[in-house]
Amino acid sequence: MHIAVAGNIGSGKTSLTKLLSKHYKLEAHYEDVSENPYLNDFYDHMERWSFNLQIYFLNSRFRQLLAFKNNKKNFIQDRTIYEDAYIFAPNLNSMGLMNKKDFNNYKNLFELIESLIKGPDLLIYLRSGIPNLVNKIHKRGRDYENSISIEYLSRLNERYEAWISTYNKSKLIVFDVDEIDFVEKKKDFKFILEKLDPILSKLS
Repeated sequence: MHIAVAGNIGSGKTSLTKLLSKHYKLEAHYEDVSENPYLNDFYDHMERWSFNLQIYFLNSRFRQLLAFKNNKKNFIQDRTIYEDAYIFAPNLNSMGLMNKKDFNNYKNLFELIESLIKGPDLLIYLRSGIPNLVNKIHKRGRDYENSISIEYLSRLNERYEAWISTYNKSKLIVFDVDEIDFVEKKKDFKFILEKLDPILSKLS
C-alpha cells in the first residue's frame, strides 16, 4: 500500500507523514531537504537554480518510487512526484524563473518517468490558506525559506487547487488544515484517523 501526502510549503505534510507512519506502522519516505545541494542557492537566486532544483527532486522521487516497487512493505510518502511536474516546475516557468527550453526538457523527462510508474493508492491533500502557511513556515524557522514571498505561495496554492480538482490517479481525501491542528490537538488527529480508517481498511 502506497499512501502519499500532498500540499503547499508549510501545510504540514512532514508532520502528518510522521504521525501516520507511527500510528499505522508504515515505512516513511520524506522529501530530500537536508541533503539537497540546491535549496539554499535556489531561494537566493531562483532563476539560476530552478532547473537544477527540479531535476534533483524529480530524480529523488523517482528513486523512491523504484524502491517502493521492489518493497513489499506499506509506505507513506511526503510529497509526490506529480507536485513537481504539475505545480512547482510550471509555476517557475510562468513566473519567468525557468526558461521555456529548460521547462520543455523537464516535461519530456517527467513524461518518460510517468510512463514507468503508477500513482499512490491514496492521496491525502492538505488544503491551507496563505496566513496559515506563512505562520507555519515562520514557526519552523528554516533559513532558506525566509525569502519565500506571499505571491509565490499564492501562485502555488492556485496550482494545487487546479491540480486537485482534476486528480484521478487514485483515491483522494482532502483535509482543510486551517480548521484543524493535528500536531497540537489530539482530537484533531483523531478526526483524521476516523476519516482514514475506513479507506485504509479497504486498501489493505
